[in-house]
Amino acid sequence: MLAVLLIAWLVAGLRGPGPEALPHAAVLVDSNAQRLVIELPAVDIPASKAGRELMVGLPLCQVLVPLDASLHSAHVDLVDGAGHILPRTMLHHFNLSDPDHRELFLPIGLHLLAASRETPAITIPRWLFGLPLARGQRLLAGAMLANSSPVAYHRVRVRLVLRYVRGGLPWPLYRAYPWAIDVQYPLGRPPTGSKAFDLPPGHTERFWEGSPAIPGTILGVGGHLHDYGVSLELKDMTTGEALWHGEPETDGAGRVITFPLARFYSWRRLGVHVTPEHRYRLTVVYENPTGKEIRDGGMGAVAGLFVPDRGATWPAVDPADTLYQQDQVATLRSGGAEDMADMMTGHHADP
Repeated sequence: MLAVLLIAWLVAGLRGPGPEALPHAAVLVDSNAQRLVIELPAVDIPASKAGRELMVGLPLCQVLVPLDASLHSAHVDLVDGAGHILPRTMLHHFNLSDPDHRELFLPIGLHLLAASRETPAITIPRWLFGLPLARGQRLLAGAMLANSSPVAYHRVRVRLVLRYVRGGLPWPLYRAYPWAIDVQYPLGRPPTGSKAFDLPPGHTERFWEGSPAIPGTILGVGGHLHDYGVSLELKDMTTGEALWHGEPETDGAGRVITFPLARFYSWRRLGVHVTPEHRYRLTVVYENPTGKEIRDGGMGAVAGLFVPDRGATWPAVDPADTLYQQDQVATLRSGGAEDMADMMTGHHADP
């Protein structure tokens, strides 16, 4: 017990101010259109030089949910100071997480939503499925933008646009919860928890495997990887069955354009069933043809929606768990001054 308290004290000291000390994202509600918009603070994006892609991180922000709702669609818009919509290729990633609830496969904070340049707009049938949010729920939002053009952009705002069904209605039929797996689980690369890894020349495979905390059904899956990524695969290691294999759409040079979403539900079945008694492995494959190592050139993650079995309760977060504490430290550091000082780096090879 003393050891647990000592670890908690040390982690608290490393973390400094908690989520409540973070800046607030703007939250706009259009009740007529049943639309919720989360907007991060504006940032300037410098022009790229020498064909490199510049990465610009936005400060981590807290989001206070203003109403009870079930989400059924999501997309991300980028807008400059003049109100012009910017190319979606500039979105490296947008993350929305819930520090007060845990992940399905790990006892860390729950990742509610992840979007990137290759992620299509997310839409599910609103009468059937919905991701529940509660009034007063505290979320964390962060994003990273990328610029590979010689043009600078000023006061760029990132907006997450969510469509919802208000709470208290008899629909949707199923409560659907997010789940995610990353090949860099459980904690990524210290100190910020980055899930990127250096990509050597030639063939590379990385994987992570684990078991869900409760049984249920995966409705679908979307993937995220970097340029020269070949595939992502989710496999049931207990039975040897490949549950899903996905490949990105790329240009002729191997650069990722989009990663199609896979939907497992149909009129005949709800989706792919998973249980705590089985182990599941996510594997990412890369082929780097540049002949040199690409710093932070690799990443491999999947995310989707999950419906718990009848009678199964979503597991609660344990703030005393050391893995949870370390993940929260990394999450909070990811938007801090130390990380922002090194926020502009290229992770693609020169053409």
